[in-house]
Parts: sequence; C-alpha cells; structure tokens
Amino acid sequence: MKRYFLILFFPALVGLAMSANAAAHKKPVAKAKPGASARQQAVPNADLAEARLLTIYQLMAKAQTSEAMTKAEQLVKDHPHFQLAQLVYGDLLAARTRPVRMVGDVPEPLRSTGAPVLSELRDESQMRLKALRERPPAGALPSQFLALSARNKHAIAIDASRSRLYLLENRPTGLTLIADYYVSIGKSGLSKNAEGDLRTPMGVYFITSNLDPKSLKDFYGSGALPINYPNVLDSARGKTGGGIWLHGTPPSQFSRAPLATDGCVVLANPDLMALIRTVEVRTTPVVISQSLKWVTPNTARSESKPFEAALTAWQNAKSSGNMNQVLSFYSPSFNSNGKTLTQWTPSLRSELNKVQGRAIQLKDLSMLRWTDTADTMVVTFGEVADGTRTGPTKRQYWVRQGSDWKIFYEGIIG
Repeated sequence: MKRYFLILFFPALVGLAMSANAAAHKKPVAKAKPGASARQQAVPNADLAEARLLTIYQLMAKAQTSEAMTKAEQLVKDHPHFQLAQLVYGDLLAARTRPVRMVGDVPEPLRSTGAPVLSELRDESQMRLKALRERPPAGALPSQFLALSARNKHAIAIDASRSRLYLLENRPTGLTLIADYYVSIGKSGLSKNAEGDLRTPMGVYFITSNLDPKSLKDFYGSGALPINYPNVLDSARGKTGGGIWLHGTPPSQFSRAPLATDGCVVLANPDLMALIRTVEVRTTPVVISQSLKWVTPNTARSESKPFEAALTAWQNAKSSGNMNQVLSFYSPSFNSNGKTLTQWTPSLRSELNKVQGRAIQLKDLSMLRWTDTADTMVVTFGEVADGTRTGPTKRQYWVRQGSDWKIFYEGIIG
C-alpha cells in the first residue's frame, strides 16, 4: 500500500519532540489505601495514558509513523473509551493512503455529521499539547500560595487557560509540583455567579469532603471531592449556587471537552483517583484561576511581607487586650456566620477577657491570596495564648482598603 508522509496538522507539534520530556517530571502519587474500593483500585493510570499519547505525538512530529501507529493501536486497546486517542489512531490509519492535514481529518459525510464532536476533540488535543509544551518554571509556585503550614500537605491549582490541574506537595523545602492533569470546566467558562449559569467558580477554596463512589451515580465516575463554593468572599458578593465538585467521568467516557461541565471540574477517573489517594479533606486548598502566575518562593515571601505586618499588628493588639485597638482591624462590613460586627463584638470581648493580656501565638499559619477586583487574603491559624497548649483553629478573610488591610470575616473551623 502506498504511504503518504504525515503532514504536521497543528503547530503545537513543532518543537514538541524537544520539549515533551518535561512531562516526564510527573511522579506517581501515593499508592491506593487498603480501604479503597475495588472500583477505585482497578482504574488504570491515566497519567500514563496521556504520556503515551504524547509519545505518539512526538513520533508523528518526527514522521516516525510506523512506530506511532503501533503505540496508538496499543493505547486504544488499553483505553477503548479514550476518544482523542481513537481519533489520532484513525488519522494514522488514514495517513497510509492520503495526506492528513488536521486532527480528525475524516472524509465527508462524517466531517459534517461529526463536526461538534470533532471540534471538541481538537480543542482537547490543543489544550493537552499547550499545557505540556508550556511548563511551569522549575521551582516556581502559583502566586496565590504565599505560605502554607505543615498541615497543608498538598495544594491544588487549576489553570483554565490550559485546562490543567496542578498538584503540589508541601515539602520541608517548599511547594513542589508533583503531577498535573487535563481537566474540563463549565460550558460557559469561569466566574460563577448564580445557580445554573454553567460556570466554574474562580477563587480560593478548600476540599470539604470525599464522597463515597458507591453513593454516586455513574455520571460522577470514580468519586467526588466537593469544594466550599460559595466561600466567604463569594457570599459577600451575592454569588449563589453550590455543589461544585472535582469528580470523574462515566464508565463509557475517558475525558470530556475543555468546556463541558455544569460548573464542576472533571478529570479522567484515574487522575481523580490519584487525587483522592493523595489529598486530605479540609486542609487541601484549591485555587481556580483563568491563568496561573508562577513565581519563585522568594517572590512569594516578598509579596507576603506587607500583609504579614498587618497580621502581626492585629496579633499584638489582641495580645494587649485593648478592645478598641483590636476593633480597628475589622471592616464595618464584617460578617461572621450571619452576625454583623456589632452583634459579634461581645464574642470578641469574651475572647479578650479569657486571654487577660497574655501573648497570642499563631500556630500552623497559612496565607492564600486572591486578587481580582479586590485584594483578598485567606488566613488560617491556630490561636494559642501563652500558658495554654491548644486553642481554636480560625480562618480570617482580609481585604485591602487603600493601604490598609481589614478583616471582613472571622470564624472557628476546628
């Protein structure tokens, strides 16, 4: 059979052969826990599936179509519901008899009848390649993570512009990127405002629970990790809706188009299981952004200093027991679980009376920054007075007003 040279059908392949090895940095995460269900443990490693697809792309970029064909055939056997892999395999088969100029270069009438699906698969291909070519700088971290305590063992950052979820481990040396995964978000994109708007929220969130897959419909795949949307800032802005989860795909579907959900963040089931085996409920922060800004640890520390000064001033004021001085750090729009500042002030006065002028220590401090139309800090710490061994775990939301930082929420979370 006459063979035609496979045309490079999208620019993202150019240079991929040289840069793709960066994807190999992704390391296996924790092994399945003994209590994991058979359904959970039986799911193959999608991290490997994507790496295999990338290898096929590399071989195509080098015009090594025979080897690419062999690997693609095996990939679709191992993952028969991986539609993008099936499409690439079909293109390789077609390239034996004619030039292939784009992903899914199928003949008419399939091109017309399958146009919506083909468009989605092309978008998925472009997003996977974009994320794999445009790697975060070595040693960098998302700018929102100014400081994490040792209790925050992992952190998640989602970059919608790359349809990518980045999993970071909090090591003694700092945050380290250990894996990243392709994800789908809301059909209408980001910036959720209301129930049913088909958008994924943007902001700083925390994983609130790990839902048993046995309690879920097949639609949600191998499990679900809900996040705390709407958070305090969302509620203050009047945003509504709920039920935003990180979840998997139905058994018949490997992955979804980049914009395909009702607002949740959806991963391939094996990728979701990697998260479930790794992250912890309540302590794992989740940042969802249109585009992540990666900075050096030194830059993050430098950017946190002005706020740290304000936090330390609040700490000193509370240690002094001066009620008026402490109140000066709270915004007039303060709200704590439905209580205004006036209604909440007696609780603050009671706390000061218990402290009786003893110094306050902030243990296990974490600081997360969110900047859009306002500059917000989400601060979590254990508040321990001198002479005591333990104290409540608190979360505060601060907003910058001009050159000052003010607290607009404070609550006990543990």
